[in-house]
Amino acid sequence: QVQPRDEGPEQQLREVIHGATDPQELLQLCGGHGLSSNLAGMAIVRLARLTHGRPDAPAIREDPRLLRLLDTLDGQISQVWNTTLVQVLRALPVLGLPRAGRHVRSVEQEVLWRLRRLPLRQLVQLAEHLAGHRDSPLLPEVLRKLELRWTELEGTRTVVTLMAKVGHLAPTLMERLEDKALELAEQLDVDEIRRMAVALALQQRRCVPLLRALSYHLLQKPPELGLPVITDLLFAYSKLNFQQPQVLHRLSLELQPHLGALTPAQVSRCARSFAALRWLSRPLAEGIAQYSLDNSQDMSVAHLCGIVVSFARLNFQPSSGEEFFTMLHEQLQGQVQQLDPHVLTDVVWSLCVLQQARPPYLGQVLAPQFHTRLRGEGTRPGMGPPWGSGSARSSSPGELGLPVPQGLCGGLPGDGSSTDTSLPRVRDSPQVALSPHVPHVPCVPTDAEVVLDSDNKPLPVEDFTAPHLSHSEGTKPLPPGAKRVAFLRWELPQFSSRGRELLGRGALARRHLHRAGFLLVEVSWEPPGP
Repeated sequence: QVQPRDEGPEQQLREVIHGATDPQELLQLCGGHGLSSNLAGMAIVRLARLTHGRPDAPAIREDPRLLRLLDTLDGQISQVWNTTLVQVLRALPVLGLPRAGRHVRSVEQEVLWRLRRLPLRQLVQLAEHLAGHRDSPLLPEVLRKLELRWTELEGTRTVVTLMAKVGHLAPTLMERLEDKALELAEQLDVDEIRRMAVALALQQRRCVPLLRALSYHLLQKPPELGLPVITDLLFAYSKLNFQQPQVLHRLSLELQPHLGALTPAQVSRCARSFAALRWLSRPLAEGIAQYSLDNSQDMSVAHLCGIVVSFARLNFQPSSGEEFFTMLHEQLQGQVQQLDPHVLTDVVWSLCVLQQARPPYLGQVLAPQFHTRLRGEGTRPGMGPPWGSGSARSSSPGELGLPVPQGLCGGLPGDGSSTDTSLPRVRDSPQVALSPHVPHVPCVPTDAEVVLDSDNKPLPVEDFTAPHLSHSEGTKPLPPGAKRVAFLRWELPQFSSRGRELLGRGALARRHLHRAGFLLVEVSWEPPGP
């Protein structure tokens, strides 16, 4: 829209409006002049800025002089400049005018008529404003115009803002914004990378090409990313399950010196994020354990639970283990009954992995009534790996003799794995039991099981008693010198992202089988060679 040349009196009034510092002063100045509709709009915008947050705002809203300004604007609204019109639309809610009122509807209608002619910058401003008013009839039209004109977008700030504020409202627009962000990735600063990653995470958009580009350009930035950047990127990468070793190494390296500046909640969140990404930085994990000891009075049970579950997932034993677990048991004392059943299940499983479980915890979660309660509430997505009485036996000194409710370990996520392709040569052999037909050690799925005599010749598995099981089909004892052999196939997700170390679930399974008297044949995932 071409703005008319400034005239003397008009320019003076504009300067007076922009220079006003008090709402009453502005209303007094505007009340004594016959303002044009455009100047009335400017006065309304300035008034909204001056009254924002003031205690006398309701009185100003009812002032007759403001109502005259609104009527002047409405009388010749077609003469109002585009910039002023968009600003008025954003100012009216600040002044407290009802969205269903005549003046607001009039401005919305005028903006709707002008949408095709509005510059892209003003469309972006409208989208930002309307993101908080999803019931506005303008919003779908503005988003549609942005979808059609996305190639005109310039500047990283605009793209990041749209992704964060309206991307979730228009999936097609979000796809276009991702393409534009990939094009502009080199120009992004650190804070824009942070905001873009968080926007992707909150919308569950795992756009791998864009995440790779963000990671690459983040690594080119100078050191000292800052705590907000580190914590938000950790959240985003873990939420999207996106593992980039160089970025994770840098984040863990830069986070470690700043642990003391974090709150307990932030430390717990960071620990959970690294655990979700299967990334173990031992110096950082040691720092988190020491932070927990130094700030034990400020750490809630929920924070400590998050940290111990993270340690168990990564199979990490802190060097200050005795002090750390003593403090943990003191904090848990008297709090176990108050924990959410799913949280308690995760915590006790974690203590089993770390060989720190105690009879009271195990008695609590192995009680039939607890199992009934847990099943009644449903299985939480992302719940910790399953476990049962086998964990109790292999994680505590001595035999606890705690009963396990029937079905506690049923339906393990490892049962019935694809043995047809993994062990085809032994599929039809009666001397070999294959998953899902293997009578597992409680809660430890194996891929195959073999019984060998003293000459290493296979024997029929189902003919012999199995002391490690609560119910055994066989009746014969193992011959002297015979041994049970279990086959375990380790895959990439069962190892830490940094190398060949088994995560807590795998370490617990290995320990179960050893204590049940098995010899293990482990088929491990091998990283590709250089």
